[in-house]
Amino acid sequence: MLTVLPIRYVADVAASRRFYEGLGLTYRADGGVAVWAQLDAPAGAVGVHDAAVSKGRAPGAVELGFSTDEPLEDVAARLAAGGYDYTLVAEDFGRSIRVTDPDGVVVQIQEIDPETVRRSQARL
Repeated sequence: MLTVLPIRYVADVAASRRFYEGLGLTYRADGGVAVWAQLDAPAGAVGVHDAAVSKGRAPGAVELGFSTDEPLEDVAARLAAGGYDYTLVAEDFGRSIRVTDPDGVVVQIQEIDPETVRRSQARL
């Protein structure tokens, strides 16, 4: 199942977390890392990510993303069957697929691996 998870790149994760909680979203997790927080709503979620460690994204940038609980290989197979090229990327949180939509916008589908997150935290 895919969950809509736009990623909002921010200057201050804690301040943004408080803001979105004020809107009524529920803080779900940050994996113990101060650079990321996920906040859930009944119809989706939003991730806030520290722009300073985001590999070039400026505060205010937004990326359309999804999280999935199915293997990325299954998602990749559907994309390939539809004729879409994609890239499978190793991330600090697990893996993701990056695929370009018909308008040229890159979309990210995340598979979060708790063990990978723990190892990443240990390096901080």
